[in-house]
Amino acid sequence: MFSDFRESLRYLFADFIGEQDDTPPFLPDGLPEAVVSVASDAIHLLIDYQGTAYARLYVERLRRFIGKSGVDEAMLGEIACLMAMRMSYEDPIRIAQFKLAELEAEPDKPRADDVRKFRLDELIDALPAVVAEPILGVLEQLGWVHKRVSIHFNNKSRLGIHRLKMEAALRRWRRYSIRYAKERVWVERWLHMIDRALVKRPGAASEVVRTATMVQGYGDAYRDGLADWHAIINGLAKPTFDRVLNLPDLAGAIADARRAALPDARQAALKRKIAEIRAQALGAGAKAAVE
Repeated sequence: MFSDFRESLRYLFADFIGEQDDTPPFLPDGLPEAVVSVASDAIHLLIDYQGTAYARLYVERLRRFIGKSGVDEAMLGEIACLMAMRMSYEDPIRIAQFKLAELEAEPDKPRADDVRKFRLDELIDALPAVVAEPILGVLEQLGWVHKRVSIHFNNKSRLGIHRLKMEAALRRWRRYSIRYAKERVWVERWLHMIDRALVKRPGAASEVVRTATMVQGYGDAYRDGLADWHAIINGLAKPTFDRVLNLPDLAGAIADARRAALPDARQAALKRKIAEIRAQALGAGAKAAVE
């Protein structure tokens, strides 16, 4: 019994003590030839981004859709590509990795100071939760959670490069961060909505897959895109899957809503479009019931 407990602890703290399995994952069985290069590139990307365990998570997620009814090569390729994009989300650690890779690839290229703007909570969310949560509590009391700060990602000086290396080294702790937990929940919900679409509305599945393109970057663009995604899923897709809303052309409705999603934290145009689509669907349903 004690040996089982000790083994569980070893796996739990593998990232801390450096004993994780570094063997790259194999491509999943049954992967169509047309998707092999996309998935292979994604595995290499995610190993660089976070490590082999993270790349294995990607393979496991992708395996769920191989041979699944309604998933052709084109859709599987889109899932493979967009999932890699979302799993390699852009945080300060990733930007530091980019700047170091840029320096290594072209060491003689003239450099410019790269300044990015973040909210304080966005920076703190990249830290392990055990460290981040007390800091966020203090920032909340001070009213500074949403305060914007400028961060310099400088690879043109020795001091700047040293700082980039320190920031990139936080990769080891990323999986224990608040942001990582949020991203994991989001990706799983996106995949779950694809699953539901394949069962409930197969014709809309591709459009649900493509909603992942709404969530990109960092800062305001990221937060607005994520809020827009949830608005479309909660307002149109999920009610349709739950048979609360009758949208015969769910794919078209999602596409119309995506086009209405402007860079606007208030979501005014998007909310109007979703309300219009829902009103038309409910009106058509009421008319059909009377007839």
